[in-house]
Amino acid sequence: MNELRMYTKIEVPEMRGGYPVFYSRREGGPYYRWSFDDASRQWQAGRILPSDVLPRTLEPAAWKTIPALLKRNIADHYQE
Repeated sequence: MNELRMYTKIEVPEMRGGYPVFYSRREGGPYYRWSFDDASRQWQAGRILPSDVLPRTLEPAAWKTIPALLKRNIADHYQE
């Protein structure tokens, strides 16, 4: 997953289903918001508009802090 970056919010961390909300971006492409859905017990991704996220409000997330199921979903998402 070349040039993949994962982020979380800096000032007000977002939580869903007991997990942080993550943001991803690859090689200058669009941002995606990843949140855990309690009902389906799955991570869900949604593409977000550039106006919905300011890069200065995000901080890099260490890969080791990303839950295993989310890592698999991210790998599947970016292989398409």
